[in-house]
Amino acid sequence: MNNVLSTEPTFLLGGDFPVNRLGFGAMRTPGPGLWGPPADRPAMLALLRRVVELGVTFIDTADMYGPFVSEELLAEALHPYAAGVVIGTKGGCVRFAPGVDGVLLDGTPQHLHDALTGSLRRLKLERIDLYQLHRIDPRVPSERTFAFLADAQRQGLVRHLGLSEVSVDDIKLAQQHFPVVSVQNRYSLFDRAAEPVLTYCREQGIAFIPWFPIGGGQVQETELVQQVAARHQVSVRQLALSWLLHHAPNILPIPGTTSIAHLEENMRAASVQLTAQDMQDLETLR
Repeated sequence: MNNVLSTEPTFLLGGDFPVNRLGFGAMRTPGPGLWGPPADRPAMLALLRRVVELGVTFIDTADMYGPFVSEELLAEALHPYAAGVVIGTKGGCVRFAPGVDGVLLDGTPQHLHDALTGSLRRLKLERIDLYQLHRIDPRVPSERTFAFLADAQRQGLVRHLGLSEVSVDDIKLAQQHFPVVSVQNRYSLFDRAAEPVLTYCREQGIAFIPWFPIGGGQVQETELVQQVAARHQVSVRQLALSWLLHHAPNILPIPGTTSIAHLEENMRAASVQLTAQDMQDLETLR
């Protein structure tokens, strides 16, 4: 049971974009509360450039981060984008104030049209490789929202489409309108409520992109987790990321940070090789 397990380093996103599975989440690039610019703009631009230097080829952002700040920073730091780098962004949420309470959902075709147009302009792209619906708006019939996204894809404004914070039934409904290539739900070693969604995505060949992949920074340093991390001489954060890479081949973790030191620590998690015994031990956390 102590045999070392191998993990696939890449995933074919949408069937045509090979990306390194350990990506980067740009949610924390704006100021506190996801509001306004970062306190140190040059430092944030340097961090984003370091992301690509470390081999990251999938970066996740959204128009509500700032709002708009994250997309603008990515373009300033990285445009023209290196070959093979995929910038995925999201629309459907409107940020009007800092913090978790300063957000409204808007899944109307008019808002999504404006959101998509704005993202294209800020990212300096003619087509977004991965555009995800940030949340399903319960006030708008899902069919209207999905029909708009399918039409945007037909027009060539987006290459691939994904969803965020959805159920298996939501995915199946969206699949009646367009191929769903990614799903972004909250999930980590310490929070596995989305396991049924992950299972469905794996069966369908859909990328599963866990947000808060390290538990939102609130890692549970139980004795068991510390023991497994100690076996490999890694941090609990690195262990949590490595577990995701080993748990399912379609998982694309996107840890975010404002620190280059933490970024480099996170990226080293891709080289941690867990054993079957490690995985069995960590399964008891479920």
